[in-house]
Amino acid sequence: MPTIEIIIFLLVVLVVFSAIVERLKIPQSIMLVVAGLVIGFTPQLPDVVLQPDTVFLIFLPPLLFAASYKLSWHDMKAEKAAVISLSTGLVFFSTIAIAAVAHFFIPGFTWQLGFILGAVISPPDAMAATSITKGLNLNKRVVTILEGESLLNDASALVAYRYAIASMVTGGFLFWKASFQFVYVALGGLAIGLAIGWLLLWAQRRIKANVTLEVVLTLLTPYVAYLLAEHFHLSGVLAVVAAGLFVSFQSPEAFSYQTRLHTTSFWNTIEFLLNGFVFILIGMQLPVIIANIEKRSLIEALGYGALITLVAVVVRILWVFPGAYIPVWLSKKGLRDTRKIDWRYVTVISWTGMRGVVSLAAALAIPLTLGSGAEFPQRNMILFITFCVIFFTLVVQGLSLPYLIRMLKISPDDKRQKEEEKNVRKVVAQQAVSFINEHLDREENDEKVIRRLRNKYEARIKLAGGVNLNEAGRAPMETVTNLYMQYAKAQKALLDFERALLVQMHKEDTASSEVLKKLQNELDIEETRLTAQLQRSL
Repeated sequence: MPTIEIIIFLLVVLVVFSAIVERLKIPQSIMLVVAGLVIGFTPQLPDVVLQPDTVFLIFLPPLLFAASYKLSWHDMKAEKAAVISLSTGLVFFSTIAIAAVAHFFIPGFTWQLGFILGAVISPPDAMAATSITKGLNLNKRVVTILEGESLLNDASALVAYRYAIASMVTGGFLFWKASFQFVYVALGGLAIGLAIGWLLLWAQRRIKANVTLEVVLTLLTPYVAYLLAEHFHLSGVLAVVAAGLFVSFQSPEAFSYQTRLHTTSFWNTIEFLLNGFVFILIGMQLPVIIANIEKRSLIEALGYGALITLVAVVVRILWVFPGAYIPVWLSKKGLRDTRKIDWRYVTVISWTGMRGVVSLAAALAIPLTLGSGAEFPQRNMILFITFCVIFFTLVVQGLSLPYLIRMLKISPDDKRQKEEEKNVRKVVAQQAVSFINEHLDREENDEKVIRRLRNKYEARIKLAGGVNLNEAGRAPMETVTNLYMQYAKAQKALLDFERALLVQMHKEDTASSEVLKKLQNELDIEETRLTAQLQRSL
């Protein structure tokens, strides 16, 4: 089957199964992996081998950028200790533990092969974490930690993987050199990502008249950041994440409302398509992997896969609980401050370590031969074990997570955000009334226009639980015809004021990214409507 026909076929599968997911309330990633398995084992359908370059170049940069763009810089900063602990400490701890078990319990696995397997399996996947936790109403801190970990841990794992492969191919390894290289690769990747993010915003300010071009620039950004970092042998993953976080933090002020609306729609579509293709392709790899395992050793290979999966799951639990409670113990000793830890959320974090496409791509990228020309030992077994870990953590842990949340009696954590949103709405409306009273020109705007605007924002204050600032000055909402142009222009001035105030509150960390983006999106939609009506009136 030609490539274009395969792509169209997979697109049809993606749309059909995504529609089914909406009805069954099953995480999309799980359903699509199962669909991939069914496709892979259907004899009449072609085998599609996932190429590592396809994942690392085509899929990974935009998906990482989209995930990091949605993540709040303030939230990441607040949870940096937990995120760094999981994305570096846990990755290396998992790599060592898996290497030891593989060396002692799987015949033919040297320490070097064990470290390769550990580096491949250790990082949870950003796309899987986002897909599985979506719609579960988890605590905001938990989601930030899980998504932050899965965005940053790829860099740690891929550095360890690179040196494990090099030591196997060349037969040499220097620990001090690898440690220095890790710091260099990480910091260099972050620097390049910030530079590319800054360049994007610089370009945005100079082409504001062309929204389509601005949106295309956001698509180019992750690819340029990734390729430039990899060209200099730095972390392309961290470069993309840094660019995404930087652009996300600056976009409320740097992007026009048209760009924000178009960018959101565009990236939602891109993320849906790429995520869907990735998970279908993961499921389709199993028949190809099994074909390279001798039938007489398949049961044995399943046993090894179960063993390494158990190690990966247990190691995460053993790391997460001490990592959460040791800081509490230290705080009682007066060594540091920490917020209250809820053991239920710690349990959820310890159970949410889904592996995905990065692990599979890393396994597929293992060379076929050594430097001497000999066949790379245990490559097929590493591939099979990797798939076992991905399948269990993605499907079994993913399906069990909602039941675990219900069993732990974790209720939706949206009360605090709703209260924050109400307070921000009230402050913005109160300041808008002050702006009307103090800054709107009475000579340019009829008093009826000003009164209607004031009534609108005073109603918002009342709705948000505030005090009506001018009850005596209320007037009925009469129909505006000949005064509409004045009203619309004055309303646009207020929208600009509200945006600037929201950005300032975000900078001062009195309005979270979630509330900022929600309210800003409402303002953008309102301005789109006003602009269209003004154009029709001209």
